[in-house]
Amino acid sequence: MLAPLIERPGRSAVNRPRERGVTMALVALAIFSIIAMAALSIDIGTLYEASAEAQRSADAAALAGARVLSLSGMTGDPTNKSGDWSLACNAATLAAQAAGSQNTVGGTAPTVATPTYAAADGSSCTSAGNYAFGVNPTVTVKVTQSNLPTYFSRIWGSTGSSVSATATAEVFNPSNSGSFAPGGQTVPVQPRCVKPWIVPNQDPGNLPGQCTGEGCPTFVGPLTGPAPSSITNGGILGGGAGTGVIGETFNLAADCAATGTCNSATGPTAPYFASPPQANGPNITTVASPYLEYLPGQVLGAPKAAPSCASGLYQQAIAGCDQTTPYQCGVQASSLGSSANLVDLAENPVATGDTANAAACLTKSGDTLNTSAYPYQILAGGSNPLGVSGPITSSNSIVSFPIYDDTQPLMINGSTNQAPVTIVGFLQVFINQVNPDGSLNVTVLNVAGCGEGVSSTNPGYINGTSPVPVRLITPP
Repeated sequence: MLAPLIERPGRSAVNRPRERGVTMALVALAIFSIIAMAALSIDIGTLYEASAEAQRSADAAALAGARVLSLSGMTGDPTNKSGDWSLACNAATLAAQAAGSQNTVGGTAPTVATPTYAAADGSSCTSAGNYAFGVNPTVTVKVTQSNLPTYFSRIWGSTGSSVSATATAEVFNPSNSGSFAPGGQTVPVQPRCVKPWIVPNQDPGNLPGQCTGEGCPTFVGPLTGPAPSSITNGGILGGGAGTGVIGETFNLAADCAATGTCNSATGPTAPYFASPPQANGPNITTVASPYLEYLPGQVLGAPKAAPSCASGLYQQAIAGCDQTTPYQCGVQASSLGSSANLVDLAENPVATGDTANAAACLTKSGDTLNTSAYPYQILAGGSNPLGVSGPITSSNSIVSFPIYDDTQPLMINGSTNQAPVTIVGFLQVFINQVNPDGSLNVTVLNVAGCGEGVSSTNPGYINGTSPVPVRLITPP
């Protein structure tokens, strides 16, 4: 039989042996590439996660350090009257490094470098420039984790990687900050979880016996003028020495009658706050001097759940966290309407014991404040919920409440027993104890004025639980 004249292409048996194993080689190469990409993705993902963990650690460390500076009262001394701030910064360093180390990076504690401290002009803990370190100081922390474990890149000789992150937190006190800030404008605060105790703008620790007029020492200056909302008596008491407002201890008592509504002792149109504070009810005569009188604030909405030892909105706003009442710093009373900054004279914490009962509930952990030396130390009580002992950086005994402009008369609505007030600042104090007469013995930790450029149309509030909030800012 003759061979075909035309042979079909691609079917020659002679070329087939050359193609054997090509498919297997291509599959092997593809598998290797896929595994390599998967391995690279896993290692890169691990590094990204470690980098995010390092940033969270740095953020926590910077905020912890700033929190200690805030509680030290140093921003209540913006002119650096106390001089060397190294002790406060040393305490802040310990807090920052402890907080940073508690946030693991790659499964282990990172290395937290010693924080750096600065003010707007570059001054630090031990120096003061034109701005002074007490004006809105910053804390910068760097966190590093070296030799992070790698899973596949070690095949190529890489035995480990490292990540780092930096965060800067600011301790912001608006008091007269406009005098130091470019443009002269600052942003006021609007703290939440504020206790419903509205106090007059009168400093009981600096009220001489002959002081009976509006010229008496105040906590903060007026909202307008050359130094708006400045701290009147800046400075820190150390071991009882000095004349500064930070560290003052006094009794906080309700300006109410012993029975009935709060205003039953003096009438609905009386100016409740005298200079200096005077007794308006039988209960006040038992309160030891120095003391400061407060009026109950109107609690709006429903505060967050409080412990079972507190009942009613007013008690819950004290023993728990009142996130619903917006005490608006610096806004004039005439622009408030009926939604905020209200004195509530229908509440009488003297007759009901609401303040004493709620404060006892709030401070049941038994934490104490050691003011024998600066910076002050908060010591954990026997019932502290953290189950720790020794110095701590926070406590339920630390509370804030608003300061009222008592130069304006109260315009009380007789049907509701309420009156709007103008808030000019906030006090942050430590509750030392509830006195037998129902008053509270407190020590001032910090004071903040409203700041400059505040109006009903341009409030610009910074929310936070403290009148001297700490906040993360862009690293320099």
